[in-house]
Amino acid sequence: MSVHRRFGTAAGAALLTLTVAGCSGLGRTAVGTITYDTEREVVITVTSPLVTGCHRLAPSGVTGVTNRSLLDIRMYTNRQCQGDYIYVPTLTSDAIVPDTLPWRSYSIVH
Repeated sequence: MSVHRRFGTAAGAALLTLTVAGCSGLGRTAVGTITYDTEREVVITVTSPLVTGCHRLAPSGVTGVTNRSLLDIRMYTNRQCQGDYIYVPTLTSDAIVPDTLPWRSYSIVH
């Protein structure tokens, strides 16, 4: 094996290692979309949200959600993803019952 070929192989291996290490620091996402309807009748779609954390929704609240991601979600009536929740499995939809509080945040089940 020539010196140039060895250097090329070593450089390629080092680059691959750096690429993999860099990608491992990225947060996992819920591949797909989550679409929700606000109380002001605006439709918002989020693509591949992060799996971790509490995701706040429109300040006016959300009346319906469609989960087209690969993970289940939990919908909350407060902005802190705490307390009672509605469970929305992957590839399903749900809506609030009339005259109830709108949803104001969601978390992803992982």
